[in-house]
Amino acid sequence: MSVQAEGAAGAERIAPRDSLYGDAEKVSDDKHHGFGAGWWQTLQLAFQSIGVVYGDVGTSPLYVYSSTFPGGIRHPDDLLGVLSLILYTLVLLPMLKYVFIVLYANDNGDGGTFALYSLISRYAKIRMIPNQQAEDASVSNYSMEEPNSQMRRAQWVKHRLESSKAAKIALFTITILGTSMVMGDGTLTPAISVLSAVSGIREKAPNLTQSEVVWISVAILFLLFSVQRFGTDKVGYSFAPIISVWFIFIAGIGAYNLAAHDVTVLRAFNPKYIIDYFGRNGKEAWVSLGGVVLCITGTEAMFADLGHFNIRAIQLSFTFILFPSVALCYMGQASYLRKFPQDVGDTFYKSIPAAMFWPTFIVAIMAAIIASQAMLSGAFAILSKALSLGCFPRVKVVHTSKKYSGQVYIPEVNFLIGAASIIVTLAFQTTTNIGNAYGICVVTVFSITTHLMTVVMLLIWKKNIAFVVGFYVIFGLAEFLYLSSILSKFVEGGYLPFCFSLVLMALMATWHYVYVKRYWYELNRVVPAAELTALLARRNVQRVPGVGLLYSELVQGIPPVFPCLVDKIPSVHAVFVFMSIKNLPIPRVAPPERFIFRRVGPAEHRMFRCVARYGYTDQIEGTKEFSVFLIEGLKLFVHDEAAFSCQHTDNGGDNNNNDNDDARRVEQAAVAEEEKRFIDTEVERGVVYLMGEAEVAAAPGSSALKRIVVNYVYTFLRKNLSESHKALSIPKDQLLKIGITYEI
Repeated sequence: MSVQAEGAAGAERIAPRDSLYGDAEKVSDDKHHGFGAGWWQTLQLAFQSIGVVYGDVGTSPLYVYSSTFPGGIRHPDDLLGVLSLILYTLVLLPMLKYVFIVLYANDNGDGGTFALYSLISRYAKIRMIPNQQAEDASVSNYSMEEPNSQMRRAQWVKHRLESSKAAKIALFTITILGTSMVMGDGTLTPAISVLSAVSGIREKAPNLTQSEVVWISVAILFLLFSVQRFGTDKVGYSFAPIISVWFIFIAGIGAYNLAAHDVTVLRAFNPKYIIDYFGRNGKEAWVSLGGVVLCITGTEAMFADLGHFNIRAIQLSFTFILFPSVALCYMGQASYLRKFPQDVGDTFYKSIPAAMFWPTFIVAIMAAIIASQAMLSGAFAILSKALSLGCFPRVKVVHTSKKYSGQVYIPEVNFLIGAASIIVTLAFQTTTNIGNAYGICVVTVFSITTHLMTVVMLLIWKKNIAFVVGFYVIFGLAEFLYLSSILSKFVEGGYLPFCFSLVLMALMATWHYVYVKRYWYELNRVVPAAELTALLARRNVQRVPGVGLLYSELVQGIPPVFPCLVDKIPSVHAVFVFMSIKNLPIPRVAPPERFIFRRVGPAEHRMFRCVARYGYTDQIEGTKEFSVFLIEGLKLFVHDEAAFSCQHTDNGGDNNNNDNDDARRVEQAAVAEEEKRFIDTEVERGVVYLMGEAEVAAAPGSSALKRIVVNYVYTFLRKNLSESHKALSIPKDQLLKIGITYEI
């Protein structure tokens, strides 16, 4: 709890940025990713991560070869070239880039595109709404480091980012593009995983048509999205044993095929076969990269789900479980295809020994569902983080796990993704067509991570320039090759994620644009706290029993909605709190640091300001719990304020002065106790929540585009998606909305 004197009269000092604004950013580091975990705990986490992190990349063998060779295998050695590409792609991007580099760029244990943006925003003022002040030195501290060439370069990068509006917009744009692509991934992963797994049933039921397989898949998808409200925590880490069995199966089948058919495919470890493959096939080899890249789908989940585990656990499980299992599976499939190239359209199920078919088929269905579940959970978590950026309507986020903060469910988003996934399955029919769209999501997110990581290396890590250039060139070039290949299939399904992402980006950009404009509109029209007494006297405002909480985005000054309240209803509750929910660009805020209080105006007004700080993975408490914490915090503030005042009036030395100081302390303590009893009495009389219901309109003379964006698109989103009182857990019977119009 933070207490600070604001002047002799106790009035709040108002400036364009007051001290509360800076203090609202100050929180202690709270690292939860378990870097100090013991080996036994790390091994447990490594096992648990198998089910949560690797479902998607682990089920890729279901469709990689069929997507790479849609027209069949033309030359036997093409298999060696593709196998070599698969193996070295797995080594280069997931292992070297993510497991051993990117994972270290976590934001206090949380990963993902949004976490990288939040990390950068704490070291440079890149957000459209100012979220840092001089007091933030405790978070982004350059001054404590000795100057060196890397330091000067970091300062130059920081200056360029902060002074360039184009750079700020570019970073924000690629961040919401990454978020949009992950949402697209959440739509396509269930479609391609479930459809590819279900397709195997045609091996034992050849009379089934592709259309019937599609409808079976749709039924499974409907069930999958219907149970999202229960959350992954209800089945816990039963995922890990199932995916472990899946890895044992595919590794065993791969080893069997390798021994039974053609062990010479191990020559693919020689990268010369990649060169031969491109030399023999030219443009067609380049186009086939769009199928090869599907072997690393789900890699981003290793980074995004880091908050549930730790770096060492992910490194162990990837290196010693995932990579050997899928590598053996791909080598076994290549060995099988050397003898039976005509089966490339359904390689996985064709290569399973007859005795193992049904057990493998059942586990494949379960693994596909788990892969889909993990991707959906990741999409929900990333979008919930985007809410704190102010680029999505404040919808209700349901936390489905009391143990793991990242497991969330968003009803409206679940419905939209579920409907889109089913439509995609019905429209595209085959995994090859869906794969053309799927690859674009995967590689685009990879590329965005590479660009953000480069900024992190320059600004935060301050790495040697040669290392930074090497990272950007090697991984950027590899991802560019894959992306260029996938874009060649734009008209064959690749357009889908682009259209999806453009629509979602447009909605997010619209919401953020108006959010920022509305914030600055309110900030420029705040009522100075010094004018509070005159404001209350202007209409002879009466004080009514109870506690009033007026919600506002602002943490300084009296929001413009308050004068509207006084004009329309000339009464104010006996205890009145200007309440602000502030999202900080960090994963979580420790509960003892949740609230910061200030007194607004003279003490007899009993009006306060409170800022409740939350990280982007924190859950807002329920109504009763929140009000209890708030009132206890307010009473503690009153007590500490009295103690603080006594300390600063202590004259010391003279006995008479000491007696006077003691008397003042007793008097201050008595006044504080009386005020605390008064607060308790008013709480018993009732708590009322007040919110501004702002109608935002484009100002006269605005361009046609601005009028469309503000008056129609934003208004549609606000009316159909934004439910602030639900998101803040405010009960309807205690809510009072105040209408106000903003022209921006």
